[in-house]
Amino acid sequence: MIINHPLLGPRDSAEFVYLGAATLMDRPDPDTATAEEWHDYGYLRDNPAGPHRELWFHEGGDRSILIVTRNTTTHEITAVELARTVGART
Repeated sequence: MIINHPLLGPRDSAEFVYLGAATLMDRPDPDTATAEEWHDYGYLRDNPAGPHRELWFHEGGDRSILIVTRNTTTHEITAVELARTVGART
């Protein structure tokens, strides 16, 4: 699978480490979150068939974290963004 890195161009997925769903960026507030909210954040995951936003770490390159929108049934990648850019918009 080829991931088109926004800064470095096309890269083989072997250079990356899958970190999980992009929803992991939405951490509960440490000051106000309940134990149930932390449990849900830490252990409950969706397993979608179809388009899904995922975090990928470029371990074998510039060590950036990307948000990759990938179809989990076909592995087609439709979007790749730097996670720091997405986080800055929210």
